[in-house]
Amino acid sequence: MADLSKIIEQKDQAAKYMEEEITYICQSMPKREPGSEGEKLACEYMAEQLRSYGCDKVCIDSFEEHPRSFFGWIFFTITFVLAAIVCFFFIPILAAIFVVIGLMTVVMQLGFYKEFIDWAFPKKIGHTVYATKKPTGEVQRRILFNGHPDAVWEWRVNYRWGGVAFESHGATCIIGALYYLVLSIVYIVYHGFAPGLPSVSDPIVIAALAGLAFVPFLIGLYFMVNYKQVVDGANDNLTGCYMGIAIMKYLQDNDVTFEHTEVGVVNTGSEEAGIRGSRAFSKAHREELSDVPTVVYSFDTIHDPNQLMVNYRDLNGTRPTDKAAADLFLESAQELQIFCKKGWVPPLGGSTDTVGFLENGIRAAGITGLNHKLESYYHTRKDSYDNLNREGLANCFAVTAKVLEHFDEGKLD
Repeated sequence: MADLSKIIEQKDQAAKYMEEEITYICQSMPKREPGSEGEKLACEYMAEQLRSYGCDKVCIDSFEEHPRSFFGWIFFTITFVLAAIVCFFFIPILAAIFVVIGLMTVVMQLGFYKEFIDWAFPKKIGHTVYATKKPTGEVQRRILFNGHPDAVWEWRVNYRWGGVAFESHGATCIIGALYYLVLSIVYIVYHGFAPGLPSVSDPIVIAALAGLAFVPFLIGLYFMVNYKQVVDGANDNLTGCYMGIAIMKYLQDNDVTFEHTEVGVVNTGSEEAGIRGSRAFSKAHREELSDVPTVVYSFDTIHDPNQLMVNYRDLNGTRPTDKAAADLFLESAQELQIFCKKGWVPPLGGSTDTVGFLENGIRAAGITGLNHKLESYYHTRKDSYDNLNREGLANCFAVTAKVLEHFDEGKLD
């Protein structure tokens, strides 16, 4: 079995290497929105590095997607809710139906990451880089390290006023939608389904008129995403991409080759478009990845050393991750006396690429390094190469190397 203690000791150099590579990509390549040329070029650059680090199989997958559909729920949901407000004063039953359709859209698209309205948006081609290094003997197990090379469009409110304002704005819009849904139902209960202009002296109608205060907030949500500003995505998620690449580099630099463990990197594109890349990759490769025990560790936004976290649930808290794989990461951190805690991706926290693998029967655990309360750099232009955290990168690298050492011992077979 391989002893990776020497690699673990090089965690600071590895963090410096990651910083330099992330800085290079941010400064020299086009912006990397999902399905863009920048995403593709980043994958090609990473592929060349992985070849030089001893990977004997390196490929770039492409997949069809509709990137802007992921936040496209905003247009559909808000339009339906605004239409519902108008309809309340004429056809309350139609108002209730419109609110339900609007809320169903956001639940399907953002809550469960389904391709519910993808058909309504332009098609693009996303890209994923996949590389593995075979052992000297028969492959008995496989471990893959995952990140995503794409970056997101900026969230205006979080950039200008911070996470509290962003979350309050979203909550106000949800309350507004539910407010008119309840009023519509109450009106129907008391007055029936007959359409017509209601009396302005009716208390329910008075409440509906007061609810017009929600309208500016609802309209404001149309402008939540700034499609003209693509962030650098240095933390989210070039850190995740380079966690695996750095492992491959330091294995090569230290002349480490495993006897029965295949190790590799899969950086799946377009996570910010609704984990489209990890879903496409795992669907396309699940058969070949089922030949031996295979585990994916998905890294996303590795920044704060005080927030290094193993997520035991993902997809807005609805999907359990692989417990044994998660436990191994946590135990490896404890062995190295590096801070790491149990956590989850909570409701309204979104999802990571971990879920794309799990949905296709591939064991996966997710690792993050940020507070799930919105940070000022989260999905804003502050997520740049000058806002990386070397200690956070170094600690995660060390734990990842220890996980690899234990995995090679067969602890997850």
